[in-house]
Amino acid sequence: MKVICCNIPDVLIIEPKVFGDDRGFFFESFNQKRFEELTGVKSHFVQDNHSRSAQHVLRGLHYQIRQPQGKLVRVTAGEVFDVCVDLRKHSETFGHSVAVMLSAQNHRQLWIPPGFAHGFLVVSSHAEFLYKTTDYYAPEYERSLLWNDPALGIDWPLTAEPLLSAKDKIGLPLAQAEVFP
Repeated sequence: MKVICCNIPDVLIIEPKVFGDDRGFFFESFNQKRFEELTGVKSHFVQDNHSRSAQHVLRGLHYQIRQPQGKLVRVTAGEVFDVCVDLRKHSETFGHSVAVMLSAQNHRQLWIPPGFAHGFLVVSSHAEFLYKTTDYYAPEYERSLLWNDPALGIDWPLTAEPLLSAKDKIGLPLAQAEVFP
């Protein structure tokens, strides 16, 4: 496993060692001990989620203001443009984002610590997205940051109008969003 630091040091790209031949491939997608050794992150995952989305679906930018979730995300089919935004008010990188292409082909994973909003855009015909979370989903604490807020400066690779949920259409801009202390 290889760990790559991003422009926000707490966000990490994880590249597993993939063993492949003409029959297919194998890789260890998660090993708690190895994850902690290489990242320095002591995590306890309590929930796994799996979503499937069509091309042009944009999910996010979501976060929970209470029970914040750290997430380890990856794609098992297709490709997504994955984004996280630092919402920790006293962080040097508050309001900054990390964007990474995750795909079934590159096997990359992204570690997103608690205190970040997260979302993705499906750039392939469809995508299946898996994520492990460090806390349980709590809809009463869920918030949506406006995905296209100019203050965020995210350059989404749009080739058509994104398909959004009702809650994502009314996400708040960073200046009005509830953030972490």
